[in-house]
Amino acid sequence: MTVKNETLDRIVIRFAGDSGDGMQLTGDRFTESSALFGNDLSTFPNFPAEIRAPAGTIAGVSAFQVHIADHDILTPGDAPSVLVAMNPAALKANIGDLDQEGMLIVNSDSFDERSLNKAGYSSNPLTDDSLKNYRVYEIPMTTLTLEATKETGAKPRDAERSKNFFALGLITWMFNRPFEDTLEWIKKKFASREIVLESNLVAYKAGHAFGETAELFGSSYTVGPAHFAKGTYTNITGNHATALGIVAAGLLSDMEVLLGTYPITPASDILHELSKLRHYNVKTFQAEDEIAGVGAALGASYGGSLGVTTTSGPGVDLKSEMVGLAVSLELPLLVIDVQRAGPSTGLPTKTEQGDLLLAMYGRHGESPVPIVAALTPSDCFNAAIEAARIAIKYRTPVILLTDGYLANGSEPWLLPDTSKLEKIDPNFKTEPNHVNSDGTGSFYPYIRDPKTLIRDMAIPGTPGLEHRIGGLEKANEIGSVSYDSLNHELMVTLRNKKIEGIQDDIPLAEVDDPSSDADILLLGWGSTYGAIAAGARRLRALDKKVAHLQLRHLNPFPKNLEEILSTYETIIVPEINLGQLSKLIAAKYLVSVQSFTKVQGVPFKAAEIERYVLNMIKEN
Repeated sequence: MTVKNETLDRIVIRFAGDSGDGMQLTGDRFTESSALFGNDLSTFPNFPAEIRAPAGTIAGVSAFQVHIADHDILTPGDAPSVLVAMNPAALKANIGDLDQEGMLIVNSDSFDERSLNKAGYSSNPLTDDSLKNYRVYEIPMTTLTLEATKETGAKPRDAERSKNFFALGLITWMFNRPFEDTLEWIKKKFASREIVLESNLVAYKAGHAFGETAELFGSSYTVGPAHFAKGTYTNITGNHATALGIVAAGLLSDMEVLLGTYPITPASDILHELSKLRHYNVKTFQAEDEIAGVGAALGASYGGSLGVTTTSGPGVDLKSEMVGLAVSLELPLLVIDVQRAGPSTGLPTKTEQGDLLLAMYGRHGESPVPIVAALTPSDCFNAAIEAARIAIKYRTPVILLTDGYLANGSEPWLLPDTSKLEKIDPNFKTEPNHVNSDGTGSFYPYIRDPKTLIRDMAIPGTPGLEHRIGGLEKANEIGSVSYDSLNHELMVTLRNKKIEGIQDDIPLAEVDDPSSDADILLLGWGSTYGAIAAGARRLRALDKKVAHLQLRHLNPFPKNLEEILSTYETIIVPEINLGQLSKLIAAKYLVSVQSFTKVQGVPFKAAEIERYVLNMIKEN
């Protein structure tokens, strides 16, 4: 049988199996291989919410979707065109997303009566004709893996765990991914476990050979390299990019970084990454709870370091009093909220944009803080630097919003020219700023720049600049405790005006409006960027005049936002919440907005944006 090779411009593949089947590892390796091949790509890992869900159940299904293309792409794809299902539960949980006439590759060994029952099937989908709309390939992956690995000496139960590498080898052959690179990766990854190493190598080679020799597939496929701007690229996740952005901010400001944190899904990988980077003047402190973590970070900021704390929504709840203290003290503090579905514990492994109003208002008293949101996984690097810049310059806590989708998703990242990154000046005072009546000098911690209202800050222990600050309201300029009502009103007003003034120090909003005369504006923030931008592309291909604006700065908003909003007849705000940005926009600018929301624990699809706008146009 002659296997022909077909050229595709893009493909979306989803690997799905039990949480112990290694689907995240398999998907991640296929992604790395595609990055080495030169594809543009975007990924969406989907983890089970339960730590140890019963094997073979829907609750325990883990999936990894990757979209590869020979051109610029913005999302992990609306639906997989290839689904690799390692057991009945994986099939049942994911088959509804597979394209009609899509390719379904199943581990037929796992479709026994017990596994079918655990997945909730009353009959075997491989034999009851329910999959007739798909191209189904039944492959006994477990049997073939056990047969191939006999020579390694691995026990059958251990050898069976290598079946994900059999699947990886098969998909590597099918889509003409680099073969040798993965062999070398396996050797490095499992170097310390000889039998595991040999089993995975043999299984990977067996899967690749099966594709070549089984005469089961009529075609293999090639998705050519994308045309990128010249430079060095690496594949990066949002959490990794955030960690590197924190390191860069410390270097750009010449400040030591202290991460005070408590592990929480999906933010923990930032701690893991930063703990490897101590040689960049970074210290990591895993505290006993969320409050201790942010307390340590704030103490480091008082001492002249860049204090950073990472968390998710439930942790922001616990940190709110300490963030309010940072507002009152006017100290730099970077709070990174990797949002997940809530409220309370919610869905720990699922994504959401549910914390915008929490970031905006979730503190005691009048305590405004700047809010920055990352747009893509690689953009987390720039967003972290920008949030740190504002925190350091304006002596204020800043909340950086990412989310589970950005944190765990990945894309190619063009490594920046670090020589072109702007320095951040902490502007610590080394001389007295007040002349006493006897002619001597002293330091008043709340003397401000008359234009920006930024207070003077001196590192504790600087000779001649001894001072005291605390959580109680402070007297203007002097910083001593004050219970005077008018002074309190003055200090509250000054702190608010300082944050409002940051509007003069952030970029103007830029609208993507090729037609220059669109009536419809798609307004988004954070991680909805890819889906909205891709949806706008599709609408324009249908000759619909649609503009798109994605907000990075959410408090304060860009200075020209009101002017932009006034030029569009219809403003649609897609959000993965129940309309939080819509409420802020409508309240501040008194404009009518259409809120398009989704709270299903998964990101928007470009097709959903396209369909909503087309239906709205049709109705009007």
